[in-house]
Amino acid sequence: MKYARVIGTGSYLPEKILTNHDLERMVDTSDEWIRTRTGIAQRHIAADSEMASDLALNASREAIKAGGIDAREIELVIVATTTPDMIFPSTACILQDKLGIGDCAAFDVQAVCSGFIYALATADMFIRAGKCQTALVVGAEVYSRILDWSDRSTCVLFGDGAGAVLLTGDERPGILSTHLHADGSQSKILSAPANICGGKVQGKPFVVMEGNTVFKFAVKVLEEVVHEALTENNLKSSDIDWLIPHQANIRIIASTAKKLGIPMDKVVATVDKHGNTSAASIPLAIDIAARDGRIKSGQHVLLEGVGGGFTWGAALIRW
Repeated sequence: MKYARVIGTGSYLPEKILTNHDLERMVDTSDEWIRTRTGIAQRHIAADSEMASDLALNASREAIKAGGIDAREIELVIVATTTPDMIFPSTACILQDKLGIGDCAAFDVQAVCSGFIYALATADMFIRAGKCQTALVVGAEVYSRILDWSDRSTCVLFGDGAGAVLLTGDERPGILSTHLHADGSQSKILSAPANICGGKVQGKPFVVMEGNTVFKFAVKVLEEVVHEALTENNLKSSDIDWLIPHQANIRIIASTAKKLGIPMDKVVATVDKHGNTSAASIPLAIDIAARDGRIKSGQHVLLEGVGGGFTWGAALIRW
């Protein structure tokens, strides 16, 4: 049996940091309010000249270097993003060109904050099916471009960044299973409800959210999908060495961990420094935990995320 194994990770955060104290001067909010309700202290904001593909490029180069391969060995590029460089071509194709990879499959995945899980699951299936040997999976977002900076309920939550993982086929276990779900009937509780017609934006091109509804929905489905992953692999919560959740809100993270019986010292949390970077949040957290030595070979790492759509999913990995 062939598995997809992680052989390299990388991440990138824009240079500019926007703190809660900075936001106090921009909108009616406070550092105490933001920290108490979200756990966020700061977030990174892309420069005007930086696009999602630029963030993805920096993260990808780190992952490729860590994997010890030539970029031209990559046979599949998947970018999870809600904030692509343009309508088309895909950000993955733009990234492929910037990496100088040449001819290989490249496409974007749009599942909002669950996007990285969806992209990872897709790459896993390609490798398991023998359709490719090496795949680059990236989550990259510039959410600062789709925020209404006068809306204190949303602008304090999000940030920009990118994370990447490099996968290769191996007989040794790697990604053990992936689990994907969606419920389009919940699409209105978290969205950016705009479209382009005749060269003009129609509707509101900013993130809108029903915060309390999102919170309740997220905690419920994340618990369910984690149990789904554990059951399929005959594991218990105590068998998980690291839980790496989507970094949306520390209260969602803590509530989910409590329901699962996973102590917070086994949870990788970066939301305080990054804010919610949507599809980039999980690979950013993976890279930090891999590079600081927390994640060790042979450990069970559980990824889970939920986002607009509504979409949600989990992936269980033996590192």
